Formats: sequence, C-alpha cells, structure tokens
Amino acid sequence: MATELTLASCCAPLSGPALTDDQAGDLERVFKALADRHRVKILNTLIAAGGEAVCVCEFTDSLGLKQPTVSYHLKQLSDAGLIEREKRGTFAYFRLTPGAFEDVAALLGVSAKGTARTAA
Repeated sequence: MATELTLASCCAPLSGPALTDDQAGDLERVFKALADRHRVKILNTLIAAGGEAVCVCEFTDSLGLKQPTVSYHLKQLSDAGLIEREKRGTFAYFRLTPGAFEDVAALLGVSAKGTARTAA
C-alpha cells in the first residue's frame, strides 16, 4: 500500500529589493571590466597610488604591454565608471573614480564592512 507524503515548502520566498535592468547592466559592465588580469593590475596600481593620478606610461612599463593595448584596458575601466582620465599636455593620467567601489557594493547589497545587508 502506497503512503501519500505531504509536500513541505522548501524555503521561504525571497524578499528584498531586486536590481533594475539599468543597475544590472551597470554591474555587468563593472564585472566585465574586472574580468581581465591586466585591468585588475591597473586598478591595484591606482589603489596603491592613494588617490594620486598615474600617468599612462607607468602602466606600459609595469604591465609589459604596448601603449595601444594599455589604452584599450584603460578605456574599458573608464567605460565601467571605475576610473577617470585627466589630460596633462600630451600625457593622460588616471585615478580611481571617487565612490565607484562603494556604488558597486551598494548595488550588490553589501555594507561598507563587507557583510550582506538584509531587507527591512
């Protein structure tokens, strides 16, 4: 004789704010920009610079890449909103965009201390 089992709910429904399509697109651009080791190294150099602008020539030497390739990587980071460009004479200087990583953390629902925020 077959016994009938009662179905139990496997989990509580998710709650909390969902990302809009625009917010998801912004995060997608950031993650695509971070999906390259050269761009991660560029960001690491800019973080180490402590807010000071870094000349594009510094990246060509440290990464061992040609200037057009470095410029491509810098453009990807700029388009993602992570860095800013400043022209000084014939050279371009770059720095982190103020608040860029805080914006990413907020979209991910992570507090400044690195823990996930719960919906109220």
